[in-house]
Amino acid sequence: MTERPLSERASPLPYYWRLSGFYFFYFGLLGTLVPYWSLYLKDLGFSAAGIGALMAIPQLTKVGAPNLWGWLADRSGQRLRIIRFGNLMAAIAFLPVFWIDTFWAMAFLLVAFSFFWNAVLAQFEVLTLQSLGDQAHRYSHVRLWGSVGFIVSVLVLGELLDQLGTRLLPWVLSGLLWLLWLGTLTLPAGSPHKTKAHGARQSMLAVMARKEVYLFLLASFLMQMSHGPYYTFYSIHLENLGFTKFVTGGLWALGVLAEVGLFVVMHILMRRFSIPWILTGSLILAAVRWLIIGLCDDSMVWLVMAQCLHAATFGSFHAASIAWVQHQFGDALAGQGQALYSSLGFGAGWAVGAGLSGLLWPSWGVKLFLASSILSLAAAGLMVLGGVVRASVPGE
Repeated sequence: MTERPLSERASPLPYYWRLSGFYFFYFGLLGTLVPYWSLYLKDLGFSAAGIGALMAIPQLTKVGAPNLWGWLADRSGQRLRIIRFGNLMAAIAFLPVFWIDTFWAMAFLLVAFSFFWNAVLAQFEVLTLQSLGDQAHRYSHVRLWGSVGFIVSVLVLGELLDQLGTRLLPWVLSGLLWLLWLGTLTLPAGSPHKTKAHGARQSMLAVMARKEVYLFLLASFLMQMSHGPYYTFYSIHLENLGFTKFVTGGLWALGVLAEVGLFVVMHILMRRFSIPWILTGSLILAAVRWLIIGLCDDSMVWLVMAQCLHAATFGSFHAASIAWVQHQFGDALAGQGQALYSSLGFGAGWAVGAGLSGLLWPSWGVKLFLASSILSLAAAGLMVLGGVVRASVPGE
């Protein structure tokens, strides 16, 4: 038997540092793209509507791309190869960004880049759960390193962008994409699982027809739609209030730090509370968060409180969602299930939220966060009134 490296033998979780490293760089890239890319686009001279449309493109491609890659991964069993290929092509597709300053050229680049980049995360979530084996409930301990990567990115870049300007962003993003691809070369393969196409299609339709599944997917869509003003215009909102980019980055980092704290104890929460109730509680806290941002103006105390609620609006909701999808869809349809959750929530929901935010921000401004609060409450109502909170997890 081949002896495993000391770094892995020292951890109670299999392949801990390889998996954690991928999350670190992936969300480090996201921590560069999400808070600051809208500022870069603004400095290029794009309008609010243009910024909203461009910020929506990566999420629009996530509507279809993850499902295609998920079907291919489940059918072929070559999940790791798809992850590596997607990362490599995303890095190549992003290279022309240094010469682009027009709307349609930027839109085309973002379509090409995100089509391949969106091949990665949903399939990596499956690979992580497969690699952890009977310790899959400790997923949050691996995933928290993605949050650490996000924090490092927003804090370091916040200071650098104040000094050097947003023209630095494309260089940082391109460098992270290539580092991420190099990281995929060290990943474990997970557990290959092939599924016959006809049987998989029938099973997929049967799972999606269950009330608790389609209501959960609709709630996920509304949850991510409610994030539209936050991910698209929160940094611009803070800039308009007079905060520096460093303070803006600090507030983003605080939210993710709260998320890290949640991930540390998430395995305990999931043993004490049912997954549907964790999801519903997260939705209610999201409504509170958006209400605070919409009403607090430039009060740093309230802004800090709102950012701490990111532990619920992303941390607990996402960790519980990953577990819920894995239980509902099973191993044979794991790739397609995670891709569906990703595409409807982070894809369609985020895209619709970002697009509408771009159209409405000039007239509504910060009041959009009040609409986000209503969307989150509506999603929580679906979970309760639809009976999802009373649904059992298969195998329990």
